[in-house]
Amino acid sequence: MKRNESVFSEEEIEKFRSETIGCENVNHLNNAGAGLMPDVVTRSILEHVKLESEIGGYEAAALKADVIKEFYAQAGKLVNCNPSNIAFTASATDSYTRALSSIPFLMGDVILTDNDDFISNQIQFISCQKRFGIKIVRIKNAEAGGVDLKDLEEKLFSLQPRLLAITHIPTNSGLVQPVKSIGEIYDRYAKVHIDKTWYILDACQSVGQLKLDVEELKCDFLSITVRKFLRGPRGTGFLYVSDKVLESGLEPLFIDMRGADWIEKDEYKQQPDAKRFEDWEFAYALVLGSKAAIEYCLSIGEDRIWRQIQLLSKYMRDELAKISKVRVLDKGPELGGLVTFFVEDSQPKYIVDELLKRKINVVPSFRNFAVIDFDEKGVKWAVRASPHYYNTFDEIDLFIEAVKEIVSV
Repeated sequence: MKRNESVFSEEEIEKFRSETIGCENVNHLNNAGAGLMPDVVTRSILEHVKLESEIGGYEAAALKADVIKEFYAQAGKLVNCNPSNIAFTASATDSYTRALSSIPFLMGDVILTDNDDFISNQIQFISCQKRFGIKIVRIKNAEAGGVDLKDLEEKLFSLQPRLLAITHIPTNSGLVQPVKSIGEIYDRYAKVHIDKTWYILDACQSVGQLKLDVEELKCDFLSITVRKFLRGPRGTGFLYVSDKVLESGLEPLFIDMRGADWIEKDEYKQQPDAKRFEDWEFAYALVLGSKAAIEYCLSIGEDRIWRQIQLLSKYMRDELAKISKVRVLDKGPELGGLVTFFVEDSQPKYIVDELLKRKINVVPSFRNFAVIDFDEKGVKWAVRASPHYYNTFDEIDLFIEAVKEIVSV
C-alpha cells in the first residue's frame, strides 16, 4: 500500500487532527469502540450542560428546541429518510431492543439470522426463544465469508420467519455483509408475503464508516450508535423506523408518555411517527452532540471516509500478516475498518496493556463475543484495532513496530 494513495491530502488530515484534541495524546485505533470526538462535538455538549446549570434543564431544552429538532433532520439526511422516521435512543442496543420488542412473536415463529450477528442480539434471540417458544434459524456462511445469499433466499421463502435479523459489520471482525443484496432478496419476498416478516438491520459498526441509504437497504428498522465511527458521545444512538412499520401500528413493548398519549382510563393513543419508540427523558446535551457529530461526518463525505478506512485497514492487515506468530483473522469478500488478529503463545490482556503503555489504543475480543465465528476460526480471543480517516500511516507504522516488539519478547 502506497501512502500517496491516500484519499485525503496531508492538509486535510492535519485539519481533522487539529480539530480533535485527543490526537495530541494517543494513537487511537479503537474507533470501533468509541471514536475520538471532534472538538465541535465536545463544545456543543459542554455548552448545553452549562446552559442547563444557568437556567434549568427544562428551560434549556425549550430554549434550544429548534436546534434539538435539527438532530432529526441531520439523522434523516445521514440514512436518507424523513425526520419523522428517526427516534433518538441511548445506544444501538437500546435501538435494537425497542425494535425487537415491537415484533408480535407467536409460539413457533422463526427468527432468521446470520452467524455473525452481534452478541447482544444473539442473547436477546435466545431470550425470546425461552420466553415465547420461537425458533432461531441461522443462515449458512458462504465459503468466502458472510451470508450465503442462496441459502438466505431459500430459508426466507420456505420458513417465512417473523423476523429477519442481520448485523451489517460484526463487532468481532472486519467482515462486511452484502446488505444491498440481502435487501433486494427481502424486498422481493416482502412483496409476496406482506406484513409476514420484519427486517432489523444492525448498523452499529457500519454507520460513520460507509454510506447508508435505507431506500437501498430495504430494512424495516435500522439500529445505530453515534459513539463509534460517527465520533459522537457515548450514551447516544438512534433508530430508523420505516413507514411500513409506522403504518402497521408496531410499537415498543414499554411505550411511555413520549410515545403515546393517555386518553382514557384504559386506553392510550400512540404517536404517529417514530417518536413512539422514544422515551420522554433525554440527555439533551447528548442530542446536540450527536447532531454535531453527524454534521461533521456529512461535511467530509461518507464515500471518501469509507475509501480511506479501507486503505488504512488493508495496510494494517498486510503489515500484521508479515509478523511472525501473528494471524490475521478477518474473512469476507469485502472488509471494513475492524482489524482482528491472534498471536501465538500470548494473551490479549498482555498485548493490549503493552500497547497502552505506548499510548496506542486497541481492545481485546473474546470467544463469548462471537461464539460461532471464533469456534470456526479456532481461537478463543483476538485483538481488535480499528483505524479511522483521521489516523495516519505513521500511526499504523508505530502500531506495527510495537506489535513486533511485543510478540518478540
